[in-house]
Amino acid sequence: MPRHVGVILDGNRRWARAFGESAVTGHRRGADKIAEFLSWCDELGIELATLWMLSTDNLSRSSEELEALLNVIEDVINELADAGRWQIRVVGRLDLLPESVATALRRAEEKCADIEGGVTVNVAVGYGGRHEIADAVRAVLRESLERGDDLGHIADTIDVEHIAAHLYTRGQPDPDLVIRTSGEQRLSGFLMWQSAHSEFYFCEAHWPEFRRVDFLRALRSYSLRERRLGR
Repeated sequence: MPRHVGVILDGNRRWARAFGESAVTGHRRGADKIAEFLSWCDELGIELATLWMLSTDNLSRSSEELEALLNVIEDVINELADAGRWQIRVVGRLDLLPESVATALRRAEEKCADIEGGVTVNVAVGYGGRHEIADAVRAVLRESLERGDDLGHIADTIDVEHIAAHLYTRGQPDPDLVIRTSGEQRLSGFLMWQSAHSEFYFCEAHWPEFRRVDFLRALRSYSLRERRLGR
């Protein structure tokens, strides 16, 4: 059983179009699925889940759709925090979001910071893998310069461990399994650094129709694989 599962929650808009519904209806149905999914994780003893809800690329969508999507995200994260079952961590570039939304997400995170037991949930909002790595490198450079190191020394000594220690998910195990719904077979920059040795599972179901049996199939596929971890 994986300790850490990452999920790309894909297909909300396509699910909505198939039923003649608006994009925001698809996003809301997708949001409704999250608590159910986390309950499955609790039942199966999975310790950590990272859910990609909004990419940095998504920020270029029309202002009308983006505003509606941010409202859905704010609502569902508040609902998860109010449930009192899961510790939530918001990962991503909150500085790219409207200040009111960023503030609401930080408050929700603080509200459930002391919860123990149950799956820990990373909610990736305004997240892009390239942005994360760039932010980590900047943090390493700033830290080194504040210590008085010169650039030559930094260039000679910087290593993968230094960057890993400044990622949004620092201190957490890397994902064992990454699932993408909707049939798309690419990562689109999700946990680029952390997924170097992850197993991937691509599911045809759109996220709003993702079922427990789909999750169990992903876990079964994972359990049958021989994990080499780069060796």
